[in-house]
Amino acid sequence: MSIKCKAAVLHEIGLKKPYKVSVPLKIEEVEIEAPGPEEVLVKIQAAGICHSDLSVINGDRPRPVPMALGHEGSGIIKEVGNKVKNFEVGDHVVFIFVPPCGSCLDCKEGKPALCASGLVSNTAGTLLSGNRKIKLNGDYINHHVGVSCFSEYAVVSKRSIVKIDKNISFEEAALFGCAIITGAGAVFNTAKIRPGSTVAVIGLGGTGMAALLGAKAAGASQIIGVDLVDEKLKLAKKLGADLVINPNTEEKINDIIAICNGGVDYSFECVGSVNTMELGYKLIKRGGMLISSGLSHPSKSFSIQHVDLVTGEKTIKGSFLGSCIPDRDIPSYIQMYKKGIFPINNIMSNFIKLESINESLDLLEEGKTVRQIIKF
Repeated sequence: MSIKCKAAVLHEIGLKKPYKVSVPLKIEEVEIEAPGPEEVLVKIQAAGICHSDLSVINGDRPRPVPMALGHEGSGIIKEVGNKVKNFEVGDHVVFIFVPPCGSCLDCKEGKPALCASGLVSNTAGTLLSGNRKIKLNGDYINHHVGVSCFSEYAVVSKRSIVKIDKNISFEEAALFGCAIITGAGAVFNTAKIRPGSTVAVIGLGGTGMAALLGAKAAGASQIIGVDLVDEKLKLAKKLGADLVINPNTEEKINDIIAICNGGVDYSFECVGSVNTMELGYKLIKRGGMLISSGLSHPSKSFSIQHVDLVTGEKTIKGSFLGSCIPDRDIPSYIQMYKKGIFPINNIMSNFIKLESINESLDLLEEGKTVRQIIKF
């Protein structure tokens, strides 16, 4: 049977700011159809508001509309399809925003973030099956990366969820579906940083803070937090950054290079802009690596000096979904959190209701928050 519930629906991309006035996300009653054979129905308990959501709203990541938004969340399974074997009603789960098919070469090689089938369905606004399960006024609307968790309920592929320990709050668990695996995964999986390495993290939102915590857990000898917002710099210092810098002058950028004897071993770009990419490259020393997990508009490019790349043997690398294997990494990162190694509870800025989501987008756009969590 289908179920009716409230969801935040995007009808038009690129509305003007402030979003409190233009109201890009409408809270509407939608109909969620019953799960298919390899799908599950999840009652959403918490959802994080991420820059990737904002990127759809402002047009940096164009998606088909109307679309029920949301990709970072957690909940309880309420119904399972008849071919679902590894999940059951009552399980607590975290969503993942790239549903891996499990059978393509990339999935078999342990690179589920590169799954072509997942990319196709995400781009089309469907579930992994190619179907849509959300109706608004009798018409199907699109899913956001196979999740759409700014909603009281969601039907998702069994491959879009990871079962988690029930002894962690849903608010904390939600962060592991995007911010944590993206930021910490970039450190552990993409960069594979060595103990004693020097690290700069550019952009101290949810992903950047997770990268900072990951670098600390991995044994970095010096961690530099870089952001334009002083409140975030203070939090980064509290979470273990050895040095925090607002890079509003060229002198301060040169200070980082001087402090680290020519630059850092690894810089993590967690914003997704031309300026931060070029800054991240400038900060790495000879033999260093720039890792970017930020997402800019498809039309954007950045420039580097080619001869410096070659003679300095520098590396530029992208990191999507933290190069994670979610079934392996999310439970592991949760265990690190429970042991006090990974205090991600400190990056939750505030808790809101679904109805306040547009005001929360303004705070996110202005850089005044790390991670806001919707509690259902």
